[in-house]
Amino acid sequence: METNDLLKLENQLCFPLYAASRLVTKCYQPLLDELGLTYPQYLVLLVLWETDSVNLKVLSEKLQLQSNTLTPLLKRMEDTGLISRTRSEEDERSMIMALTKKGSLLKHKAPAVQSQLSNNLGISLEEAQQLHGLLYKLMGHLETK
Repeated sequence: METNDLLKLENQLCFPLYAASRLVTKCYQPLLDELGLTYPQYLVLLVLWETDSVNLKVLSEKLQLQSNTLTPLLKRMEDTGLISRTRSEEDERSMIMALTKKGSLLKHKAPAVQSQLSNNLGISLEEAQQLHGLLYKLMGHLETK
């Protein structure tokens, strides 16, 4: 490939990853609006629905977000009654996030979000699974850099 071709937008891996991420998030938004959630709040709830209670460090690692990015988001979620935030009894520097009843109840509505999103993506289940695997492979490799 010539140098000029290497510099074309359509030949960049980063652009379709970036654009697809934005477009998928855009597909989520009307579905999450019905639940009163933003996409980052939904990600936090996905982690908590899996584990119910988690410290900020673990949440930060799972979501690959810095704690200073998460803290305002978590405060808003606490203000809306989705989660509680308490200091760890073992280490008062550690903040523990836990689901409230309101946050737990939203879990029953989440499968409809996933189902609708799957319908909106325009790719088969097999293609989605392949893409999922490739993205996690890429993420795993880049995390070591």
